[in-house]
Formats: sequence, structure tokens, C-alpha cells
Amino acid sequence: MPSSLPMTLRVYRRLSAVLAPLAPVLIKQRLKQNKEDPARTDERRGITDVLRPSGPLVWIHGASVGEVLAVAALIERLRALNIRILLTSGTVTSAAIIARRFPADIIHQYIPYDSPRFVARFLDHWQPSLALFIESDIWPNLVLSAANRRLPMVLINGRMSPRSFPRWQRLSATIGALLGRFDLCLAQSDTDAERFAALGSRNIVVTGNLKLDVQAPPMDPAKLEKLMSVTRGRPVIVASSTHPGEEEILLETHKTLASFFPSLLTVIVPRHAHRGEGIARMIAATGAQVALRSREELPTAITDVYVADTMGELGLFYRLSPVVFMGGSLVPHGGQNPIEAVKLGASIVHGPHVFNFTDVYEALDAAGGARQAVSSEQLVKQLGQMLGNPAVRDASIEAAVQVVERLGGALERTLNALEPYLLQLQLEMGATDA
Repeated sequence: MPSSLPMTLRVYRRLSAVLAPLAPVLIKQRLKQNKEDPARTDERRGITDVLRPSGPLVWIHGASVGEVLAVAALIERLRALNIRILLTSGTVTSAAIIARRFPADIIHQYIPYDSPRFVARFLDHWQPSLALFIESDIWPNLVLSAANRRLPMVLINGRMSPRSFPRWQRLSATIGALLGRFDLCLAQSDTDAERFAALGSRNIVVTGNLKLDVQAPPMDPAKLEKLMSVTRGRPVIVASSTHPGEEEILLETHKTLASFFPSLLTVIVPRHAHRGEGIARMIAATGAQVALRSREELPTAITDVYVADTMGELGLFYRLSPVVFMGGSLVPHGGQNPIEAVKLGASIVHGPHVFNFTDVYEALDAAGGARQAVSSEQLVKQLGQMLGNPAVRDASIEAAVQVVERLGGALERTLNALEPYLLQLQLEMGATDA
């Protein structure tokens, strides 16, 4: 690696190399926290028993569920070109979603810990032909080692949040040395493009947000029919992808709304399923009736709150109710992606903290396709209007659908920008076949 690297990266590389022997300790701790798959911990050290397929291989990396789902349609288009895909991510949840929703020929691996030794093993084994990094999950040793091997790298669906940008500005030489090694940066918006340019990216193209082009999530028709049969006639609110601190607010909101809608059922889908038991205990302690999906319980006529602590079933619950509260927005997490809910006919209510999807929520709010609640009182008011006024709810749904259709198209723009790289891979495949 060239000595022109800034001091921060040189120190980082040395420390990450020295600390590599402590990986088993880290893995053990993460196993206790259910953050690792005990059968696949070797992948964190760049070790795998999965064979590399022959021919060109596109490596796509995303941090977790949202990122990998954002590229589902892109992956389908690449598969149509007979290009093999290696998809890496960093969370157990994302691995489960990939296994459930992606084709069997997609190779998934956990991203190795960012130590030079582990990264070298990973790259030696897989020898990718092209690397696509989703949004901004950039690991220094991965980027530097890949660049040193002359691996073409493209940042796709690039996003630089208002929180991350000033932090990186204070480390401009560090981030510049990393972003400058990408051949191309495909940014979600003009604002993101300006931020990436200020931090050292080159060859920037604004392609839009791939999350606007995601397909509606699937569901099991038999499970939906069962849920609808036990909730038929009841008003239902779905609180999607909730985070710590939100469930208590939602419970109080439910109690207030239940005085106007006596048979109200609130479905809470926590962002991290392992929190389900704790949420259920909190609800039960207040005297409310709660059922837990991970125990294979279904809501009964007296259930107040149904905690849906399972993975991969959001498509089921979005179809259960046209009123959806998007979590991660009452607390400063940054909000969750509302697009899947919109595509399944939901009216959206959200809190004030949506900086991870600023452009999307601004467009939805301006058109009346979503409503913001900055206080508990407003949350009650907004959800109550959606429950009690079908005309208002339908108008909101229609406006949201129009916004999503207008803002779409990122997939085609991304493919157009990647076309030179994909043509090269196809030429390589043709030479191999010959």
C-alpha cells in the first residue's frame, strides 16, 4: 500500500493487523448477542468452503437488510445477463432475508472483519471481477486492498447523511483517500453528489434511489388469510420496524385511540426480531393484552397489541392494514424506508427523525402521501384520521403512489451507468466460452 496514505489510514491498517488474533474473542461476544451465525463464523475471517464459480463474478456489498433489498431488482437484471453474483452483508437478519427472498444461485457471505489478513483471504478466494458497494458501508482495508489489486469499484445508491457528512469533513484526507479509489460514484440525489464531491469522490453520476424501485415484499397467502380471518371487522394499525423507545409511545397511542375505536388492534413489528419478548413483557406489565407471533400465537378478540417478532413477514402485515406507522422516526434513528408499504397501499404516518430518507419523506409529505407527527398528541391525531376517515386515507394512499412513481427510475439509470463494466464482463464471458 503506498506510503502516501494519510496517517489515520496507516495507523488503522497497523492496528487492525495487530488486533486480528482477537477475532475469536469478538466472535464469541457477538455470538452471545445473537449477532453471528455460529455455523458461519469462519467467514468473518475470510474463510469459506463455498467454491468460487467459474467466469466473471460481480461482488455486491451492503451493510444490512435495507441495502441488500434495495439491489434485488439490480441483481435480477445482472442474472439475466448470466452474470454470477457474490452478495456480502454484515448482519444475521440480512442473511436470513437473502436466504428467503433471493434466488438460490446468489452466493451470500458475511463480510470479513476489516483486518488485512482476513480481507486478503477473502479477495484471494473470490477474485471478483467488479465490486459494487451499496450506499456508504466502506471498510478501509477492503477498499484499499481491492484498489491495490486493480479491482474496479463502484459506489451505487450512494448516500451521505447530514450526520455523517460533517464528521467526514473533519477527516477529509482519510475519506478522500478511500472515495478517490472508486472508479465511479452513483449518488441518490444532487445533495448526496455534492457531499461526495466535497469529500473526494470522482466521476459522480446522480442516478436516484434504488429503494424507490424495490418490488413489494412477498407474503404467504395462507398466513394472510388466517390473520385476516381473526382480525376481520377490527381497525388495525401496523407499526413497522420500530426501535427502542418507540414501543412505549405506540402503546400509549393505542390506549388513547382505543377509546375512540374500541376494537382497535395495533401490530408492532420490531426492527430487530429478538426484541419481541422484551416488548411483550413491557406491554403485559401495563395490563394490556398482548400476543407474540414468535410463539405462534394469533391475536384474539381481546388482544390489544400483536408483537410480530418474526423475520421476512412485513409483506404480510402491510397487506393486513392500510394504516402504517414507519418506525425509527420517533427516536433519532433516521427513519425506515416507506416505499414497500406505499406499494402495498398503505397510508403513512411517521415521526420527525427521517434523515436517512429525507428526500423521499419530503416529497411524500409535500404531496399529502405521508403525515408527520412531532409529538404523541399529533401521532394520535394523524393515526386517528387515517383510521376514521376512509376518504382522507384513500387520498393519502393515491398521492403516495404518484410520488413513488414519479421518483422512480433509479434502476435503469444505474444500469446505464454500469454498462461499460457489464459489457467488459460479457466480453470476458464470450472469450471464456470460445
